[in-house]
Amino acid sequence: MSLHLSCPMVPAALAVLLSSSSALAGAPYLGADLSFANEMADCGAVYTDNGQAANPFQILRRHGGNLVRVRLWNNPDWTRYSTLDDVKKSIRLAHEAGLQVLLDFHYSDDWADGDNQPIPKAWERLDQAALVQAVHDFTRDTLATLAAEGLTPDMVQVGNETNGDILRAPKTEGKPIRWARNAALLNAGIRAVREAAAATGHPIQIMLHVAQPENLEAWFADAEAAGVTDFDIIGLSYYRKWSRQPITVMGRTVNRMATRFDKHVLLVETAYPWTLEPSSASPSVLGDDSLDPAYPATPAGQRAYLLDVTRTVIANGGIGMVYWAPDWVATQCRTRWGEGTTWGNAALFGYGAQHAALPGWDYVGAHYAAPVPVTFRLAVPAGATPYFWADFLDNDAGSFPVKAKDGEVEIHTTVMPGMTIHYQLFDGPGFEHPLLPAGKDGVATRTVTTATTITAKAGH
Repeated sequence: MSLHLSCPMVPAALAVLLSSSSALAGAPYLGADLSFANEMADCGAVYTDNGQAANPFQILRRHGGNLVRVRLWNNPDWTRYSTLDDVKKSIRLAHEAGLQVLLDFHYSDDWADGDNQPIPKAWERLDQAALVQAVHDFTRDTLATLAAEGLTPDMVQVGNETNGDILRAPKTEGKPIRWARNAALLNAGIRAVREAAAATGHPIQIMLHVAQPENLEAWFADAEAAGVTDFDIIGLSYYRKWSRQPITVMGRTVNRMATRFDKHVLLVETAYPWTLEPSSASPSVLGDDSLDPAYPATPAGQRAYLLDVTRTVIANGGIGMVYWAPDWVATQCRTRWGEGTTWGNAALFGYGAQHAALPGWDYVGAHYAAPVPVTFRLAVPAGATPYFWADFLDNDAGSFPVKAKDGEVEIHTTVMPGMTIHYQLFDGPGFEHPLLPAGKDGVATRTVTTATTITAKAGH
């Protein structure tokens, strides 16, 4: 359960201890990406919560949050933010507020996202071997520098929205992914994080991050086949503007990914507008094309959406949710996109000089019911190629392959208590050859109330 602090600041050492203890006890990660906070402060932004001024790190913690995400660019020549010095400042503010930290390596001098993964200028002429070494050394050196100042993050993203090839020429598609190259680069970053954690004795969880739930399964299956396996968390972005999956299907995708790949899953980016009126002369990124019909673009609608998205993720075995850029409000400053911000209507602060905290912040302080673990131990006949299907994992992608060891398949998943589940094991990717004893509808059925192990012997 997240800790709620009545005061805006606690001693840094105690705050980190409390935050870490909360996470280790199994509480979900409920946080926000506050990479704009320092820039907004320099631009004169004032944030208020219940009429009192506070910085966004304090406000996140006051409302019950426990994780802050910050991005890092390599060597940007167009901004002085999201540099290593700026990241240090953010991590200090996070620690002062009692928050854990997720550090997001973009491996770029500029924005890296699902469409663009621009290689840093300093690395443009490197051959493959040198580029792999550069990724490793940059990651390792960055973490060593942070560790020397007591700023080691608790999680690290090796790349940001890496839907296509990483470290590629600007404005190129990066598909199909050249997996031998891609895997070597990702594994170099992963290896560096493991080395940094071992050197400091500070555990660091590693995340790989892909944008939009419908892109996850194929990407992680290809990554696994290419030898990218030594990571802890599958991270995803979920924006209705760019995703075809409604909330319920997104939830099944979360559970499916955790089940198939035996990894934690964290919704690491989402956002929703609280108004369709822009906060400045710059047009809003999230307009009416970003709305779910069940949630109007109002403060109450934004709050309800965030509560339901977070509840859905956690009910499906996800470990939490991080909101993207709640701090990116309109100020006197200009950006490359124009006056003010293009994100004010999706921030978690209202318009006006005081930028009052909106009800949407309630998602970090709410109680979320947790699912219970379910283990399937299914004996399979020799020569079978087992594929698993379950209704609570069905996001219209069908069954998925599972590995048999010593004639047995073991599958770990989660369901909400009281749920009646339907499942089947097939020989092959279609539904023609079921292996488990079943009812008239061709599937097995079980009602789950507590942690459960389901055993069965499959046969042709």
